Amino acid sequence: MEVVNCGIHGFHEVLGIDIDEISFHWSLESQEPDAVQEAYQIVLIKGLEFDLSTGSVAWDTGRVASPAQRNIPCRPKDGLDSTCNYWWRVSAWNQRGEVFHSRPNYFFTAYSKSRHLPPWSMNQTYMPHTSLIFRTWFEDELNRWKGVWLGDGGDKPLYLRKTFSLERIPSRAIAFASGLGHFNLSVNGEPPSDHVLDPGWTNYHRTVQFVGYDLTPHLAEGTNAIGAHVGNGFYAGDQGDRFFWPNYEDQTYVRHGNELCFFCELHFFYDDGTHDVVLSGPDWKTRQSATSLANIYASETHDRMAYPLGWDTSAFDDSQWVAAKPVTGPRGELRYQHQPPVVLHETFHPISTKTLKPGIVAFDLGQNSSIMPKISIKGDAGSEVIIRYAETVDDQGFVLMPDPLFKEFETHVYSKIVLAGTGDFEVWQPDFSFTSARYIQVEGVSLEAGQSLPLIESAVGQHVSSAARCLGSVRTDRDDVNQLINACYWTYSSNLFSYHTDCPQIEKFGWLEVTHLLFPATQYVRDIEALHSKILEDILDAQEPSGFIPNMAPDTRFMCGPMRNCITWSCAVCFIPDLLKKYYGVTHMIKKVYPSAVRFVEYMQSWERKGGLIMHGLGDWGRDIAFGNLQANIETAVYHKCVKCLEMMAIELGKAGDAERFKTWAAEIYSVYNDHLLVTNDPEHPQSYYTSLDDHPRRDRHAVAQAIALQFGMVPAEHIADVQKTFLADVADGVMRSGEIGLRYLFITLDDLRRPDLVLKMARQEDHPSYMRFLRRGETTLLEFWQDDCRSKCHDMLGTIYEWFYAAVLGIKPIEDAYRTFSIRPPYESEFDEVQGNVDCPYGQIKVHFRRERDAGKVLLDLVVPVSTTATLELPDLHVAVLLEPWKGPKLELGSNERRVKISHGKYIVTMEGV
Repeated sequence: MEVVNCGIHGFHEVLGIDIDEISFHWSLESQEPDAVQEAYQIVLIKGLEFDLSTGSVAWDTGRVASPAQRNIPCRPKDGLDSTCNYWWRVSAWNQRGEVFHSRPNYFFTAYSKSRHLPPWSMNQTYMPHTSLIFRTWFEDELNRWKGVWLGDGGDKPLYLRKTFSLERIPSRAIAFASGLGHFNLSVNGEPPSDHVLDPGWTNYHRTVQFVGYDLTPHLAEGTNAIGAHVGNGFYAGDQGDRFFWPNYEDQTYVRHGNELCFFCELHFFYDDGTHDVVLSGPDWKTRQSATSLANIYASETHDRMAYPLGWDTSAFDDSQWVAAKPVTGPRGELRYQHQPPVVLHETFHPISTKTLKPGIVAFDLGQNSSIMPKISIKGDAGSEVIIRYAETVDDQGFVLMPDPLFKEFETHVYSKIVLAGTGDFEVWQPDFSFTSARYIQVEGVSLEAGQSLPLIESAVGQHVSSAARCLGSVRTDRDDVNQLINACYWTYSSNLFSYHTDCPQIEKFGWLEVTHLLFPATQYVRDIEALHSKILEDILDAQEPSGFIPNMAPDTRFMCGPMRNCITWSCAVCFIPDLLKKYYGVTHMIKKVYPSAVRFVEYMQSWERKGGLIMHGLGDWGRDIAFGNLQANIETAVYHKCVKCLEMMAIELGKAGDAERFKTWAAEIYSVYNDHLLVTNDPEHPQSYYTSLDDHPRRDRHAVAQAIALQFGMVPAEHIADVQKTFLADVADGVMRSGEIGLRYLFITLDDLRRPDLVLKMARQEDHPSYMRFLRRGETTLLEFWQDDCRSKCHDMLGTIYEWFYAAVLGIKPIEDAYRTFSIRPPYESEFDEVQGNVDCPYGQIKVHFRRERDAGKVLLDLVVPVSTTATLELPDLHVAVLLEPWKGPKLELGSNERRVKISHGKYIVTMEGV
């Protein structure tokens, strides 16, 4: 047995743990069938290395007889010490009493008891020690932040640097740093990580994230240099002469800060126990950046002639630089960037390159996605090059914004590069911006030398997204389906950053509906536990004292009416803790979220109508482009679910009285919902159904209304069959009459009723709404609405069919929290003859390979079930015999009356006859 994938819940990286209570997890691998964990032990050591003989054990569970591998709380008696190196190891005993150890796992702590940097004046050595007004800043010296915010007093990008001398190489060197809006850190001319766009975007009045870096391999004896390049981001957004969406139309964007700022603490540890610190302060040097405009909406201006080559190395002469100024900095509390950082992934090379007209060259990357472009150009000093980006081009191949309302995005989103004229190819990529694009248009260049224009060597797109671990894949024997799966993947991946954006191109906002609607789909392909823990913190920061939560978090642009206040968006505060528990088996956020979730639902109670209905929001947004409908059906069902989530959270927290209150409250909503929306006495339609109140008193029987009621558990048992029939009657023509909210529940209901044919018929419609129409027109990602020409062509809000491919086609669904038990049901009734894929669930790899031999009436399955889990294999309704062959152990024969079989850890070959 191997103990693998050890981690700390809610943390992707662990070089700045700033809380005193953490939760551990791990998974197991074994070549032995039916291997189980009977007991575990976790030992936590403080020190530069894992050494049990030193006696520096900080915490020890002892041997615990339990199969638990997730959500294991660690509560050292006095908390975790600040700025300390910790190691932890898991030991697991199998069913024979044999013990197996994980490799030692490392983390480094920040300051759990301090949340703010002190002003520079409080770090002065001349401050009188008798001045009681400042005493509290210094009473707990070990546990307080010591660096200060620095800048040049302005709001344009800047460089900061400092040299320091090391007489010896430290055993461990850790840096804490933050720069707002975003910053790039370098040590001796090299980045210490692959991060871009650090730190994560937050409400800077409430929270500012800092980042931890391991500098150990980047240092040398003697003089070293550390540098920071700081740009605007959303903290001090700079429009310049370009497009800037938060400042669009109504000018409601308000900056969080007007001075770009940076702070840093360097911690050096030596084998003799010495701990040295280098801090940000006015002994740092600064100068303006060669990047004079850093507009996060893919617009930068960069002058290569002004670039100080080698500025972040120790040999650089900074005598002309000025002393950095201590500045006020942001109001928010400092918190560790615990979600996955944003990094560069695949590189897209052009599939075609052509000159549109002299001086303008277009590159088609072949795939739309979120990118940071990278351009290589050689030309004379002072030559200006313009770089534009687009998801769409016109008939001649020029960049095009198809929405006439957003033509400014076509003309005023670009980067300008001024060449230094070094004689070599000069490489540029943005420092502080990104976009979604398939096409790159470069102006002022030529593909051939000798044209009196700069020569362009290459232009590529570097996919930029969250570093969240990739978990799964699925592939079928249908090319069009695989194209749709691929389009979904690139759309999803292109919208994951330090938050879940609605699109990486034109908006970049943190709309909240996708955070819960797309959670079940995303968890099949990316590990989003830490990201959604951070999203919950964004939601708490956005909440107002009344309990109200806006539709966006971070909340950067004031919207009004249902665009700001809609329960199907803000319900994320209740839904995400429930989803984290279901898919990851974690409850670490519940204690933090619960008071805010209660206040939110109590606030929503003030919006009740007719004794318990909620009906003021956006309804099934996205249907008929953007038309509010089915508000009472959708929003009241979501309201009911919110209260049920509170009941779950109260039970987890041991609040029995609260749990009973929410149970009663939910029952009241359920009753009102059915009193007003369930129709059981329609003489023209004898079977029961749900109507909307869109055109009351006229009744309708929309499929989405039926699906919402079924999937949210709102249908009395005696009416379920009727409501399912009503649902099927409305979808029988295979047309998706649904917006983004209802779409997920439409697909789940079709799966419950075993109708993959209808899902595929919907997807393949010739006219909209249709997924395949997108693909037939050459799109490689999903569009914002069901229309051919959208302003945004990398919107994932309509992408809930992606969940269906994993849950209903690959056939893997969790039953017990974190896939401790799960079901496997391949698509027996479908057109697919082969489906293959995997999901790396919290306990390990689940693999399914389904093959159908139609002529022989046979189905073959290859299955892998991870250690510590149990799968329920669901068999087809019609079969003659099933042979289950485990990789080790006896074969099992099942007859035609069997409908499901439980299988434990191992590999299996399953043969089904008469299917």
